[in-house]
Formats: sequence, C-alpha cells, structure tokens
Amino acid sequence: MKYTAVILTIFGGDFFLKNYMEKHLNLGEEREICKGRILLRRYHNPGTALNILKKCQGTFKAACGIMLLILGIFWFILVRKKENFGTILGLSLLLGGGASNYYDRIFRGYVVDYFSFHTPWNRLNRIIFNISDLCIFLGGMILIWKCRNR
Repeated sequence: MKYTAVILTIFGGDFFLKNYMEKHLNLGEEREICKGRILLRRYHNPGTALNILKKCQGTFKAACGIMLLILGIFWFILVRKKENFGTILGLSLLLGGGASNYYDRIFRGYVVDYFSFHTPWNRLNRIIFNISDLCIFLGGMILIWKCRNR
C-alpha cells in the first residue's frame, strides 16, 4: 500500500503543479525562487528529455506506454512478494513520474516542464524539468544501484 501511495503522490503532486503552472505562468515568463537558485519557467516539451524525438511523437508515446506496462507488471509481482524494498521503491518512483509525463503526452500532446536550476554551467541552466523527471531519474539511479550491489 505504501508503494501505491508513492506512485499516487508523485502523479497527483506533479499533476497539480503542472496545472498550476499552466494557469499562473505564461510561456517564456520566468520567476526566481529559493534566492535565485531555482527558476520557474513554463515550457511545453513535445519530445523526450531535451526535446529529443519531438518528430516521432506517436512512436514515442507507444514506447512509453509499453515501458510503463512492463514496469507495472514487475512492480506488481515484487509488491506481492513483499521483498526488495529498494527495487520496489525505484520502480514506484519510475511509475509515478512516468505515468504523470505519459498522461501529459496523451491528453495535452506535450509534457509540461516548469523549473530549472541556476548553476555555474550554462548547459545545465537551459534544461527545464518537472517533479516527474526528477522522480524518474532518482528511481533509475536506485535501480542501477540495487542491480550493481547484488
């Protein structure tokens, strides 16, 4: 049950934030928060990370749906066994973030990204994220760590 709560919290929280940004921040508008360390910027991403594959949206949507289904099956099997805390947590983060971005792709036609970090590196400053992206990254890192430490 707690892993389901992780998935639903990520999906619901990011859904709320994306809708809030869509209503309260114009495209191209920027607002600094956290003493200028975080920049709120609304962006519509029709592709994947860094707008890659924006010309292959149909194929990418199908691939995302298949990947979510496969991850969901693994998650369901592991949850029933009640083993592998780290693996289930990593899958839960991936599923929550992936489902949120997949929902955007299906119902909006793009993923809403809304913040970036202010860093000394200009390339990183240009990347715009959402909470789901961070959960996908963290879930992937947990799974890689778990696989390497078997």
